[in-house]
Amino acid sequence: MKPMNINESFEKVLEYCSPRIISSVENCYVKIAKVIGELPWHVHEKEDELFIIHSGSLVMELENELIPLKEGDVYLVKKGTNHRPVATEVCEVILIEKKSTEHTGKTMSEITRSLDDQLRQL
Repeated sequence: MKPMNINESFEKVLEYCSPRIISSVENCYVKIAKVIGELPWHVHEKEDELFIIHSGSLVMELENELIPLKEGDVYLVKKGTNHRPVATEVCEVILIEKKSTEHTGKTMSEITRSLDDQLRQL
């Protein structure tokens, strides 16, 4: 596999709240996304979800807590946690998720993307 530049990869992301798979390691995908607005409340029953804030900021809303995240922060949403990311301005996020992780869990919305959508070439 040839090296890739994460900054160049983010430049190719044209849709918001639509993760794109850029690599994989073991049983996990490495995804990137540009987030703005509110994602729907959702839960991943069987998988943890790791967020790495590449640029910008967002608030991870949990049922009983608001977690502000800024550039350089890493945050783990544990499986079974109802959550939603909210960004008032564009935030670039790197996600590490098991290959079985559904975008918005079992919650379907207009922004929900299938794994096939996420695998599309940048």
